[in-house]
Formats: sequence, C-alpha cells, structure tokens
Amino acid sequence: MPSDTVVSPARSIAPARVISSDAEARAAARAFAETVRPHAAQIDADRRIPIEIVDAFSATGLWAITIPREYGGAEVSHATLADVIATVSAVEPSLGQIPQNHFCLVEDIRLSGTPEQKAFFFELVLAGARFANAFSEAGGKNVAEIQTRLVRDRDEVVVTGRKFYSTGSAYAHWIPVLAVDEDGLEQLVFTERDSAGLTVVDDWSAFGQRATSSGSVVLEDLRVPADRVFPMHTEYENPTIAGPFAQLTTAAIDLGIARGAIRETHDAVRAARPWIDSGVDSAAKDPLTLERLGRLDIDLAAAEALTEKAGEAIDAAKPAADEANVAAASIAVARAKVLTTELSLEASTRLLELGGTRATLGAKALDRYWRNARVHTLHDPVRWKPVIIGDYALNGTLPARHSWI
Repeated sequence: MPSDTVVSPARSIAPARVISSDAEARAAARAFAETVRPHAAQIDADRRIPIEIVDAFSATGLWAITIPREYGGAEVSHATLADVIATVSAVEPSLGQIPQNHFCLVEDIRLSGTPEQKAFFFELVLAGARFANAFSEAGGKNVAEIQTRLVRDRDEVVVTGRKFYSTGSAYAHWIPVLAVDEDGLEQLVFTERDSAGLTVVDDWSAFGQRATSSGSVVLEDLRVPADRVFPMHTEYENPTIAGPFAQLTTAAIDLGIARGAIRETHDAVRAARPWIDSGVDSAAKDPLTLERLGRLDIDLAAAEALTEKAGEAIDAAKPAADEANVAAASIAVARAKVLTTELSLEASTRLLELGGTRATLGAKALDRYWRNARVHTLHDPVRWKPVIIGDYALNGTLPARHSWI
C-alpha cells in the first residue's frame, strides 16, 4: 500500500533506440509487450513497475515516436500512436498510461515551444528522457482550477503548490508543472525531477491502475530557469489538436484493457468446464458462451475501427488546424472514447463471468482488468460525450476547446 513516503531520486537517462517508421513502432510495441506479460500480475500486486522494465520501455525508442521529423523523430501517425499505447496497455495498462502524459507534453512543446525549446527538449526525448506531469490538483471547484502559483524573479520563476494525479512521477526524469502566474495566466514549467523544492510522494491508493504513480508532487519555492516556461494559456486560444490528441491517448489505454481482457477470456473459456445443462463436452462449444464472445468480438472490431478513424482525423487536422477540422477530430475521438470505455468495462466483466469461479482465484489476479478499466475510465466523464456528439450532429455545435474533448 502507498506509504506517503518520498520517492527516491530519478535514475540517469539511458540511451534509447531511434525509431524511424510507423511499422517499426508497432513492431517494437508488440515485442516489448510480450516481455512484460509474465510480470503483469506482480506489477499490480506490488503497485510499482520495476524501474528496469520502465528503462527497457524507454530504450525501445517508443517514447520518442511523435517527435517531428525535422528534429530527428519518426513523427508517426496518430493511429500508430494509439495502437502502440493500446498494445502495451493490453498487457499492463499502468505501463501503458505512464507515457500517455509524456506524449501530450511532447505535443505541448511542438505547439507552444520556441525553436530553442523544441531543439533542447526533443533532443532529450530522443536520448531517452521521460516526462511525467504535475497538472491536476485534488482541491478546487473543478478540474480546471489551478491553485499552484508562479512568481517571476529575474531570470527564474518560483513555483509553490501541491499537485495530485501526477501520473508517472516516480519514473520520470522531468516533471512539467502547471501553474498560474501573477497575471492569472497558466504557464507550464519544465523541471528536472531531482530539483530542489520538488518532492514526489508515494500516496496513490486507487484500487486500479495501481502502478501509475499518480499521487502527489509537492512544490516548495521551486526555482526554474525562465527559458523552461511554456505559455500554456495560448494552447486553446486558437484551434489546435491538443484536445483530441490527449483524448485519443486515453481512449487507447481503454482499448488496450479491452484487448487484454478478451484475450484472457478466450484462455479462461478454453480451460473452463462446460455447464451441466449445455449438452456439450467443452465450454468452448457452449452456444451461450460463444454468443457472448461473438458480441465482444464485434464491439472490439468497432472500437478498433473508431480509434483508427479518430487517429486519421487528427492527422488531417494537424497540418493546418482550424475550427472545422479540429471539431471533426474531437468528435471522432469522442466516438472512440465512448465505445472503448464501454467495451473495457464490459469485456473485463465478461472475463469473470465466462471464466467462472476459477477466474476469481488470487494467483491470476484477473480482477485487475476490471479494476484498471473502472479506475482509468473515470479520467473524464464519458457520459458527457454522447451529448456533445449529438449536439454536433444535429445542430452543428462545435465542441469546447480543452483537454477533455
């Protein structure tokens, strides 16, 4: 269980491979995921990913696949990015989630950084650096209210506050912090995890996504050079793909959980006994079971297709984002997010139903699929998305510009 203890200092950045194509990225994700599969249940039990596994993940080069080509990256399609996240999440979704904010931060740098900032941070990421985040706070009237404050002091800024839901903070080399300046404007401050004045606390106690290190980051007169500050307040002033990009990465995690749960269900059914009234000699021939599995397969195919289309919509908007194509991308991603949310919960429930009582035994920890799905799908309330989609379809109302649509 979390202990409210301070997390140990970050390890040094290890060299990473540089991936050059979409096909290479997808293949690397599949290969890496298989190395993690034997450790997944133990990761859940320990509430911590061994740092050797995180380092191996970085070494694949997958954390740098969205770096623009002009800076030496592969700049893979958004459909490929979603597939990479889903592939890792199918095996261990905490591991799939810890680079999710990292990818969003790379996109923030692309959208808001100066040429010098882009060159500096993109080179770091290509070399294997990992970003976490210190955005959200446990208090406030809503998720968008930020109480952490930034004050300028000559060529530095001083940051004070307390963050929560700081996913990946125990594994990161850098932790970007969202703060509000003297003028009430949001600024994003990139700081190294070992900086004086920054403390990562092990207090994440959720029953799912246990190993994401999504607890507290405490900032006490944290001093950061002014050239590591990004004007976050400008990111949604004009249409950008920042919102649909962030939502696609969360949908991909849920898609991965569904993939993993369905795979486990197939294995469980093959090992299960047939019900006494079924008239068959194998649970794999039970027509009621086959009907359930068929519906899961249909829904998975639909979720895969919607996620792919959502990625393509972001690709279409990226070169010249405007009100129309960003709205279309947001709606495409929202459709995928609704279905991946519903499917991850449904598939993880059916795993236990169709696997039978033996599927609930402790050694396999198959309940982790439902626990992970239930916790991760609370990231933002998906019940709002059909309303937004319907208003767009019927009335042409454009969705709001923020990180949650």
